[in-house]
Amino acid sequence: MPALLASIPSPDSGTLDLGPLTLHFYGLTLLVAIVACVWLTVIRYRAIGGDTDLVLRVAVWGVAAGVVGARLYHVLTSWNEVSDPKWKGIFAVWEGGLGVWGGILLGTLVGAWVIRRSGERVAPLMDAAAPGLLLAQGIGRIGNWFNQELYGKPTDLPWALEIDVAHRTREYLDYATFHPTFLYELIYDVVGVVLLIYVGRRFLIRPPALFALYVSYYCFGRFFEELLRIDPAHELGPLRLNAWVSIVVFCLSTAFFVWWQVLGRGGRDDESRPAKPRPIRPSGPKLAIPKSRVRPRG
Repeated sequence: MPALLASIPSPDSGTLDLGPLTLHFYGLTLLVAIVACVWLTVIRYRAIGGDTDLVLRVAVWGVAAGVVGARLYHVLTSWNEVSDPKWKGIFAVWEGGLGVWGGILLGTLVGAWVIRRSGERVAPLMDAAAPGLLLAQGIGRIGNWFNQELYGKPTDLPWALEIDVAHRTREYLDYATFHPTFLYELIYDVVGVVLLIYVGRRFLIRPPALFALYVSYYCFGRFFEELLRIDPAHELGPLRLNAWVSIVVFCLSTAFFVWWQVLGRGGRDDESRPAKPRPIRPSGPKLAIPKSRVRPRG
């Protein structure tokens, strides 16, 4: 491979030792991603009259469910990648291995349950959270850079990513630099955040059409990313499993967007706002107020 004029170095270590405490940069990156998602969602939800406390409650339960769903998806689809012993490796989230499909699915379902129990509409908060979720996914990819994982095919481009021998796959031990797929997705996701916010402000969107557009946008880019990645993965025919998932989910979300938004199946326009709080009526027996009697003039 010819000498490179420039390249992106990888961190020497994915951890930071503070005495007896060891911090994993992958976990810290996920924490920053969650904070960024909540911050942006609060701003957007409050702009349509939503309650900040509801966003925080959804975040607590949704994030917890999202991590479980993401890890479960990875374990089920990449069992051979789980570290030994397996009973312990399935909980080693700091080592990487979170499937975004499982995370979004379970996190959305649990978040919707929390919203419904609060008496609010689910769809407006889904649209408010869409750009924040995409932002979180982009920031989360920086954790892959710290772990030197999920990189692409070998390349000698000026922005190629340096990977240590210990983190290279067996087929590519003789190569030193690879496509920085983490950077590609980070840039793609940030651009998507701007586009989603613009579309939400520029056009009349019936919730949860913007959420469906977010899913379609991410799946479109993820398909091409899967064509570059060389990490071990199940393959079905000519494509990796996640590439097929991207195709299926893209078709479903795009069809829903067209049916809901373009064909006018989204209901009334006032559904873009959260439900108005119901007035509190006093309990107990009603007091009869006697009418004043008018004495006749004599």
